[in-house]
Formats: sequence, C-alpha cells, structure tokens
Amino acid sequence: MTILSGKHILLGVTGSIAAYKAADLASKLTQQGALVDVILTSGAEKFVTALTFQSVTGRKAFVDADLWGGEAHILHVGLGHQADLLIIAPCTANTLAKIAHGLADNLLTITALAMNGSLLVAPAMDAGMYEHPATQENVRILQERSVRFAGPADGRMASGLSGKGRMLEPAEILGQARLALAKNGKLNGRRIIVTAGGTQEPIDPVRYITNRSSGKQGYALAQAALDAGAAVTLVTHPTGLATPIGADVVEVRTAQEMLEAVLKACETADGLIMAAAVADFRMKHVSEHKLKKRDGIPQIELSAAPDILGTVAQARGSLKKLKVVVGFAAESRDLEENAVAKLKSKQLNFIAANDISAQDAGFAVDSNRVTLLYADGRQDALPLMSKDQVAETIVARLTGFLE
Repeated sequence: MTILSGKHILLGVTGSIAAYKAADLASKLTQQGALVDVILTSGAEKFVTALTFQSVTGRKAFVDADLWGGEAHILHVGLGHQADLLIIAPCTANTLAKIAHGLADNLLTITALAMNGSLLVAPAMDAGMYEHPATQENVRILQERSVRFAGPADGRMASGLSGKGRMLEPAEILGQARLALAKNGKLNGRRIIVTAGGTQEPIDPVRYITNRSSGKQGYALAQAALDAGAAVTLVTHPTGLATPIGADVVEVRTAQEMLEAVLKACETADGLIMAAAVADFRMKHVSEHKLKKRDGIPQIELSAAPDILGTVAQARGSLKKLKVVVGFAAESRDLEENAVAKLKSKQLNFIAANDISAQDAGFAVDSNRVTLLYADGRQDALPLMSKDQVAETIVARLTGFLE
C-alpha cells in the first residue's frame, strides 16, 4: 500500500515531444496502485496514441472525440468529480494559458474546470517560452489558486537550444504527486527528522571506517513521513539512493557532523527517527597524509564516536517541541536484551530492533523484520515486510504519540 493506492488520478497529456514520457508516468502511477484515467489533447495524439496509455493503465484513455460522443454532457463532470488529483504532464504553454484564463475548448480543459481535487502541472516548452512574461503571468495566476508546479527543469530541448522548459522526469513528477496527495495527512504541520545510512570516520585523506548500512530503511522512513503530510529533514551520508521528493536533505559524513545536524534540526522538530547506523568508534588520530605500505602496517587506535541519541536524551529538557524519539537497534546477538537497554538509556518512546544476521532482513536487502519495543513495556513483533511497509508502520506508531 502506498499513498497512491486506490486513488483516482487524471493524467492530462498535451502536444509536446515530452508526451512520450507521460506513458512512463502513467505506468509508474499504476504500479503504485493508482486508478489512472488519461485524457489526450488533439496535439498529444500527434505524438502518442490512446492505445499506448490503455496498455499501461488497463483503463480507457480519452480523447477529444469522446467529448462529443453519447456521454458528452456528463463525461467531463464524471472524470473531474471522481479524481483525487489531475496531473497535466506535459503541459504546453498553450494549455497553461487556457487553464489560467478559464478557457475550456477541449476535453482536458473542460475537465480541469470541473475538477474537485488538486491540480499538478508539469510544464514542457522550448527555450524562452517559459520565461516569456505572458507565461510567467499565467504561472503566477495559477500559483495564487494553489495549483502545484513540478518543474520545469533546465536542459537541452528538442530544438537543440538549452534553457528552462524541460519536463521533469516521471519519477520526480511521481514524487510531486505524492506530496500533493499528502497535504492533509495526519502529520500535516509537523516536522520529522530522519537519519539514514552509515557514517564515514576518516583514517587518512583517502580511507575511512564505515559499515554496511545502505540507507534504504531510512529513506523509506523519510518517504513514509512525507506521505503522512510531514515536513521532513533527512540527515544522511551520501548513499546513491534517490532522494525522496520534498525532503530537506542535509548530507553529512562523520558521526560528529551528524550529531551537529541532528541537534540543530531538533530545535524545530516534533519527532526524530534515528535510523542511521552511526559509527561507535572513530580514529583517535587521523593521519594528515595517506598511509603508505612502505612504512609498514599502521597501528590504528580508536576512540568512542559521539553518542547522538544519548546527547539528544540529555538535551530533551530544552527541546520543548520534540515529543517523540524513535531509535533502531541492529544487533547480531542478544537482540531483545540489547534493544531494551538502548530503549531505556536513550529515553526513547520506542525502538525498532532487528537481527542483522538474518539473510532476508537488515542491511542492503529490500525487506526487514523488526520488533517494536515501547517504553511502557509493550512489544509488537512485525512479520517480514518490505522496508516501505516497515516505514509506514513506524510512522503510523509515531503519529499516535503526536495526536
């Protein structure tokens, strides 16, 4: 289940070369569980057919000819009233102008006027057209009406020119759609901090100590919090994962950098989910120069890395807004005993404990099996789930502490 599951999404496709990307977007929306109805303008049909969209959505795709068919007096009303979100991608300058000024001369624009749900626009036009004063005025008008804009991006156009006007990639538009649907979520108005990945403790200018954390669970938690309507600060070391659209990302490398970022973010946060696998140890002395084999095997002396959750626990008295703190315990032995000790010593509201020795859970894989342990002694053993499902469960539990 995702925020898109069971949602009725209208996808409007207009006459741009970027229309071919809309088929990928329709497919991605459908894979996320959305019920996707597509409306193509006559211009869009010059680039891609209705059959293409029917093939990826499993639902009829509508064209202007349908407006004048037997359902002409109700089609646009039915489509507009049942839709949770209308996405126009690509949206040409012409269609942007029509919507801004209430023109309704085709099935897409008349449906836009009949819409009850939100509108998300992904502009696509050649260099200079988006920056033209007329287009910018239309953008301003629509933004004042709470229309959301996804892009456009800078880049090379089909004409060979470069500038601002490229349609965003489907994955980015998908993320913007999730944000649009999350605006009234239970965490609306709340700020949640999520930490993700490992840390990198330098040995010399080219080497560091790290761990096997991929960051997948932390990134899934950030997405789940966004889906619940929260403003999210994601504190992470560089993972190579796609950043959840809408998250404020703070990149760090060392445990000290993560500590400083978390403490700063906690000043205005309602909740903290500490999913990062922070190093327990760091070099006592970092070599200024690269260690060389010719100098023999180096003697490495370690010292304790900063205890982020311990520091947050000590500071909670002054962090008046911070109401809930969630930790993770990744263990290879004595799972419950170690998790309970961490739960108590760090003054957590609850902790997610997982056995990293399991082949199908923990680091690097896409699934996880965790047990949630609460400060009041309750336990909730979750079955093997995808990390997305684990994230949704944890965010739902966190939400309960803020209600």
